[in-house]
Amino acid sequence: MYDPKPVELANQFHQATYAAPPTVQAYAPGRIEILGNHTDYNAGTTLSTAINRGTAVILSPSDTPGVNLSAANLNQSVHFNPTTDETLSEEFQWANYVKGVFNLLRPHGIEVDNVNCTFAGSIPMGAGLSSSAALEVATAFALIEYAGGQLDPITVAKVAQAAEQRFAGCNCGLLDQFSSIFGIPSGLIYSDFRTLETASIALPTEARFIMINPHIQHALAASPYNERRISCEKAAAQFNEWLDHPVEALRDVSWEDFTQYRDRIDPEAAQRAEHVIAEITRVAQGIEHLEQHDLNAFGQLLYDSHETSRTAFENSCPELDTVVEAAQQAGALGARLSGGGWGGSVVVLAREAEAETLTESILETCRQKGFQPTAEITIPSAGAQIINPSFKQEIL
Repeated sequence: MYDPKPVELANQFHQATYAAPPTVQAYAPGRIEILGNHTDYNAGTTLSTAINRGTAVILSPSDTPGVNLSAANLNQSVHFNPTTDETLSEEFQWANYVKGVFNLLRPHGIEVDNVNCTFAGSIPMGAGLSSSAALEVATAFALIEYAGGQLDPITVAKVAQAAEQRFAGCNCGLLDQFSSIFGIPSGLIYSDFRTLETASIALPTEARFIMINPHIQHALAASPYNERRISCEKAAAQFNEWLDHPVEALRDVSWEDFTQYRDRIDPEAAQRAEHVIAEITRVAQGIEHLEQHDLNAFGQLLYDSHETSRTAFENSCPELDTVVEAAQQAGALGARLSGGGWGGSVVVLAREAEAETLTESILETCRQKGFQPTAEITIPSAGAQIINPSFKQEIL
């Protein structure tokens, strides 16, 4: 399963730009973070899902050294040397995600040069649906296939993460890359970022996730994301001084530990840690509720998650808060910001029979508040894949 629109757009642009058919085509989906906000880089756990929007990357040989890279959605092209670790100019900042993957795959034996590369996506930029990770993962899949190599999925995720950290300036965790790689149709992905294990979590058939995009610009590298990570690491180090067991990350601090010792560490670090430790607790509770088919209890965890995002981690914003309030007023089972925060989108949990009516109610409330969000009922989808150039595969 994949979204054919970015594949078709990438092919059209590539043919028009380079007059060559693709040798390799890869696709990777975006994601929704359901529970586990900012837990990945704290060795925590998450629930997420790949979605039915994604990014396609296609390759064909070039007669000249280097990489000719085109962004079909932007109608822009750039050339770079894949062996250097210098980032590209501010004008072509989007290309750094791709260049990072080219560069960082080389130590793994995946060396690609003399190539034309085009990408296109159907994930709204800045919507908090991880368009960057989808681009990184699709690029990695395409290059590995083009080079005739093999890498295990966790290594691919780490390469994509490193590309974002070193070439785009965001010290991100692995949630987005894991979600894009390990996506499953009609279910959630449970990820443990200490063991790097994943598992499939079944969803009740009536569950639907609605993404409400208030169209606020969202760029984690320019946000307080990195500052929050530093605060979490500070909290873990200080808890390590008080607890009678080793604390390597906030994953090692239980909610009971936190409530007992929070007043003994730096107040701001404790405030940030409150959200992360509560989120890890909520992931475990959420799995139990889904196993019991209790969508009401599961949905309440989403509301609780947004509340600590708003008050403790302070990674929400007025527009996201308004969407969550509108969802609650409309009777949604749950709602919370999804992703890093400071913009992006809100994920709303609803039952299938109520999803469309509830969506319109949320949108109307937001319009009355003075902004024009858009909405889409998403479909939990398969992870990244290589696409046969004949297009004879299942599409959404």
